[in-house]
Amino acid sequence: MVTSAAFAQYIPFLVAACCSTLAVAQNATTLTDSPIVTISRFGQIQGNRSQYINSVYNFKNISYASAPSGANRWRHPPHPSPWTGIRDATQFGPVCPQKSLGASPDPPYQSEDCLSLNIWTPANASLNNVVNNTQGVGVIPGSGASKYPVYVWIYGGRFSGGSASDARYEGAGLAAKGVVVVTMNYRLGALGFLAHPELSNSSRSGTSGNYGLVDQQAALHWTNENIASFGGDPTRITIGGQSAGAASVIANLNSPLAKGLFTGVIAESGVRYSSDPLIGSVAQSYRNLSTAEEQGVAFLKSLNVSTIEEARALPVSVFLAGSNGVDTTFDNTPLANNSIYGDPPLFRPVLDGYVLPRTYNETLRTGQHAGVSVMTGNNKDESGASPNPGYNTTSYTAVNEATFGSVGLADQFFSLYPASSANSSQNPDNSSNAFYRDAERVGTWLWANEYSAGAASNPVYNAGQNASGSVFTYYWTHAPPGQSQGAYHMSEINYAFNNLYATDSPWTAQDYQIADTLSTYWANFIATGNPNGPGLITWPENKADSPNTMEVGNAWKPIPVADQSHIEFVREWFSKWPTH
Repeated sequence: MVTSAAFAQYIPFLVAACCSTLAVAQNATTLTDSPIVTISRFGQIQGNRSQYINSVYNFKNISYASAPSGANRWRHPPHPSPWTGIRDATQFGPVCPQKSLGASPDPPYQSEDCLSLNIWTPANASLNNVVNNTQGVGVIPGSGASKYPVYVWIYGGRFSGGSASDARYEGAGLAAKGVVVVTMNYRLGALGFLAHPELSNSSRSGTSGNYGLVDQQAALHWTNENIASFGGDPTRITIGGQSAGAASVIANLNSPLAKGLFTGVIAESGVRYSSDPLIGSVAQSYRNLSTAEEQGVAFLKSLNVSTIEEARALPVSVFLAGSNGVDTTFDNTPLANNSIYGDPPLFRPVLDGYVLPRTYNETLRTGQHAGVSVMTGNNKDESGASPNPGYNTTSYTAVNEATFGSVGLADQFFSLYPASSANSSQNPDNSSNAFYRDAERVGTWLWANEYSAGAASNPVYNAGQNASGSVFTYYWTHAPPGQSQGAYHMSEINYAFNNLYATDSPWTAQDYQIADTLSTYWANFIATGNPNGPGLITWPENKADSPNTMEVGNAWKPIPVADQSHIEFVREWFSKWPTH
């Protein structure tokens, strides 16, 4: 955590960043320090005041499902059991079983009984001001209830790691801007994404493999049914996530099982165009059911079991090491020797015809996705770009001759992104970065164009859902202090959550100001489906006839996604590859 001296240095900026848009209805000292909320049909919980921001309450480790263990392993999550008395909700619950991806130690507090969520809500929210919902399960806001907009966050981690209790997702800073923030745990690795013929044959849908996604949908059902008890508005729920969390958001956007459970989407690092070959490297890729079932059979064989019954009897620790495996997506392809095109996680979502019924391309083309407002974007130093790619003229030429020459585009590529030239800014590293930054910005713009067109072309699919199909795209350019990876993958998260206070980076006054601005855009979008508001530079909606995006971080302004010749080259590059 931040030291007391360092923390005190930036209190003025923290106050501005946390509390500038929340009008507290009464003095916080008159409110209880131990609020109690009744969860309809289950029982009572007792939370506390945020340790960081006095005007926010938090409630932690709320079960939205019972443990998916034993006979319930690889099944849809079972409903939680009711309880008597008042449950303590002041400490985070266990994380879902996982093996650390790096040098960090494995999370110490793991359990299959991990399907819980955490809630941060403004302390002036009207807790328990609800009435029974006669139209369905759950409760709705009562007369005079606060009806704050709701943000449900899905963590990243390649579908094999992560947790809702990660300090980067601490929700008080965003809640102080008038948002009810929810973070959820969901099953990971083989426990969350194992497909197997035996599982498919025993399920009512005839499919298997998407247990982590149906966990997310169970948490969304819980939120719709109960968030009014925490002062939230069940008719204004935005889902958000980053990396594999963004892939999850897009999966839920495309899943008919999640239809009507949310009204907006924020996907940070973010969408990829359906024929961008880099989609095969990332968690947003998916497996066909038949392939995933074959992989599941092979995985169980590696554990020396052959049936699901035997696998359900194994201790959970047996599944962890293999859960971090990768899929050999690029073996025997022209991209095999280009390190930028790395292999995706083995255990990831499945195109099963049920949870995910259609490819990304078909979903976009037919408009069979939820037509809600979307905010999505990319970071400057991710997806192939970095402050120091490490090329020289020889290595750059060799790698890209193989990559782009494989589809007949080498001459065009080197003309636009030369290894060297009279222009001193065009060296191998800068040219490589220029292409991959162009590709992500152009790809996001193309995706947004097709998403909006699809939503407009299929109003029947979204009938009664107040659909808009509006998209707002961004390009994050700020490098956090104290590191050398630039505006790296994940670097925007603390700023969007307005929670610099929760981590120990050497934040500056500029960082707090950036966090205040970025989180205000986020809070506006969560509230209205549009990031714009008083005192902010106008963020234009994505348009097919205007190839622009919004730079956020080091500057706040619309910028071109690329110049026209580069846009056309990226389009042609994408056209050479299969669609997902």
